[in-house]
Amino acid sequence: MQEYPVNLKIDYPESSDRLTAVFRLILVIPIVIILALISTYAEALSFAIAMMILFKEKYPKWWFDWNIGITKFAYRIVAYVFLMRDEYPSTDDDQSVHLTIPYPDVKQDLKRWMPLVKWILVIPHIIALIIIFIGVVLGTIFALIAILFTGKYPIAIFRFNEGFLRWSLRVSAFALLLTTDKYPPFRLSE
Repeated sequence: MQEYPVNLKIDYPESSDRLTAVFRLILVIPIVIILALISTYAEALSFAIAMMILFKEKYPKWWFDWNIGITKFAYRIVAYVFLMRDEYPSTDDDQSVHLTIPYPDVKQDLKRWMPLVKWILVIPHIIALIIIFIGVVLGTIFALIAILFTGKYPIAIFRFNEGFLRWSLRVSAFALLLTTDKYPPFRLSE
C-alpha cells in the first residue's frame, strides 16, 4: 500500500491536566477568535489558488506557506479542544501536532481542471466524516471523564480522534488546500 502524501501525527501525552480539561471550552475562546479572524481570508485564498492552478498552472510558495501555517494552527487548536494536548495552542510553534503536506509542483503533480471537481468528489468523505465526528465528540466526553479520574487520556480514543483529524486533513489538502490530486483514502490510519 502506497503512503498518502499528506499525514498527521499527534504526540500522545503521558498524563493530562485534570484542571484545564474541565475548563477547556472556556480557555480556548481567545485563540478561536484569532483563528476565526484569519480563517475568513484563508477560505477566499483557496478559491484564488484554484483559479491560479486552472489558468496559470501556478501555486505561489508564499500562498502555500500561508495556508499551511493556518492549517497547522487550526489543528493545534482542535487537538487542544479534543483534550489531546494540554499546552495552549501556539500561533507559530508546531508543538506536538505534526503535519506533513508537501508543496506541489503544479505542472507535474496537479491537473489544472481538478479544482473544478474536487469539491464534488469529496462529498462521500464529508458524509463519512460527519458520522465519525459524532463518535469523536462522544469519545472526547468519555476521555474527559477518564482524565478526571485517572489523569490519562485513553489511548484507543486518542488514536481514534487522531485518525479522524488525519482523515479530515487529507480531505482538506485535496479539496481546499489543493496540494494533491491523489484521492484521499477512506481510513483513519496512517
